[in-house]
Amino acid sequence: MSSPRLRRHRVSQTGYLYILTTVVHGRRRLFADAANAEAVIDSLRHVERCGRSRSMAWVVMPDHVHWLMELRRGTLASCMNVFKSYSSRRLGGGKVWQHGYYDHAIRTDESLEHAARYIVANPLRAGLAESIGEYPYAWCRWDL
Repeated sequence: MSSPRLRRHRVSQTGYLYILTTVVHGRRRLFADAANAEAVIDSLRHVERCGRSRSMAWVVMPDHVHWLMELRRGTLASCMNVFKSYSSRRLGGGKVWQHGYYDHAIRTDESLEHAARYIVANPLRAGLAESIGEYPYAWCRWDL
C-alpha cells in the first residue's frame, strides 16, 4: 500500500506506460545475491504472465528495482501489490520492500526511449558495469 503522499496525483490508466521504482526495506543490498535477483526477475515476469503488465525494460539493482511497463489490467497499486507479494514469498517471506513506490507516466515516444536508456544504464552510473548489456539483471525490449 502506498503512503498518502505518494498516492497524491497518481493516475492508473490501462494502455499507458509507466516507470515504477520500489526500494528494499532498509535499503539492504538484498539483490546483490544472484538467486535473490533472479527471484525478483521471475516476479516481474509473473506480473506479465498474469496479464497485468507488459514489460519494456527493468533493472534489479542491489537495493531497488526500476521497471518500465505498460499497465494492461487493474491499477498501478494492484500491479505493485502482486509484484511485491509474489517476490516476497519467493524470497522467503518477511519484510522485503519499503512501503509505497514511485511512478512516472511516460507521455511521448521520445521520452520512452529516454526512460529505457535511463533504466538499463543505471548499473553504469552505480559502477556495477562498464557498458550497457553487461549487467546481468537488466533487460530491455529494444537494442539501445
